[in-house]
Amino acid sequence: MSPNPPLVHVIGAGPAGLMAAERLAGGGVRVVVHERMPSVARKFLMAGRGGLNLTHSETLEAFAGRYGAARPMAEGWVKAFSPADLIGWAEGLGQPTFVGSSGRVFPKTMKASPLLRAWLARLDGLGVEVRTRSRWIGWREDMLAFETPAGVGLERADAVVLALGGASWPRLGSDAAWTGWLEAPLSPFRPANVGFDVGWSDVFRDRFAGQPLKGVALGFGDRTVRGEAMIAAYGIEGGGVYALSADLREALATDGAATLTVDLRPDLSVEALAARLTRPRGKDSVTNWLRKAGGLSPVAVGLLREIGEPPPGPDKLARRTKGVRLKLTGVQGLERAISSAGGVRLDAVDQRLMLTTRPGVFVAGEMLDWEAPTGGYLLQASCASGVVAAQGVLDWLADPKPEQAGPA
Repeated sequence: MSPNPPLVHVIGAGPAGLMAAERLAGGGVRVVVHERMPSVARKFLMAGRGGLNLTHSETLEAFAGRYGAARPMAEGWVKAFSPADLIGWAEGLGQPTFVGSSGRVFPKTMKASPLLRAWLARLDGLGVEVRTRSRWIGWREDMLAFETPAGVGLERADAVVLALGGASWPRLGSDAAWTGWLEAPLSPFRPANVGFDVGWSDVFRDRFAGQPLKGVALGFGDRTVRGEAMIAAYGIEGGGVYALSADLREALATDGAATLTVDLRPDLSVEALAARLTRPRGKDSVTNWLRKAGGLSPVAVGLLREIGEPPPGPDKLARRTKGVRLKLTGVQGLERAISSAGGVRLDAVDQRLMLTTRPGVFVAGEMLDWEAPTGGYLLQASCASGVVAAQGVLDWLADPKPEQAGPA
């Protein structure tokens, strides 16, 4: 590092911010990371409790398609820091990975904490300073202002990376308070990767809330996804639902309701399932007969019966089983959402992720208006955007336009 390196403040210590800090420090600048919570990467650690899904092994073409309307920009991030790059990065921190049966990539420990410890040790070795309980509260006369236990402090910066997160899971730090003082075009925050309300009967709710629907196919409009869903007391959630959540959310906003179709036996055609359902019931209850003849789990049978008594005849019953229609009446809020849509509009930043209205200030992660389903796509894009923002900072510091003064 040179005797007087540029000073860059990274605000937000989630995956996007920490990745930006690592790349910046590796580029020879002095980096200070600010985190308003008492510890860093709380949402990252929470996500890792069920097995940290790093990325996905599918082709780049399929991967890029997961970002919907944000694809033109998000695809560039993923090309700049690909799934292979993310896997190599994790393994370089001593965290070997494996590809699961669904194509998702996990660390072999299935935990976030060992990876985070190794990451923080690397950042410390690079000279990155991490300040917790340091909440950014905007600018004061072109200086960055931070609220700390010692009071409000002002900091100069040669460049800034904002990685403050979106608006989901606010108790973990992403409260979107920054929208009050960031002068940039914003899209309203909306819950993403979130569950939906269904008016279950008391009997079904009490018996099956918390149980998974495994190996089903879920459909809405012209899209069908294979995956898993979870019955919740309020309705339905889970990876298969999250893959459709953007479309379902918009339909609810427009029409006030949406119908989710559940195929309980997607591995069988209607004809093959009907042939199985010709098996005599004998002395079995309807539930036991459906379990034995139809191969349905108790929760699947419960769901089938929740929407009405199973119709007579194997053909009609097979069609009902492969097309359970659930009326969704609402969407859970941001406090229960895994991620959020909305934030800084993508047309408010350039390809380097620098704000067009504030030279030297870059934005990364969930602050930006993009969304993707779970399955590795969220973490991949967050980390990749941090890499792109960091490279943008380094390029801008090396060759700013003459009329551009720094952010502070």
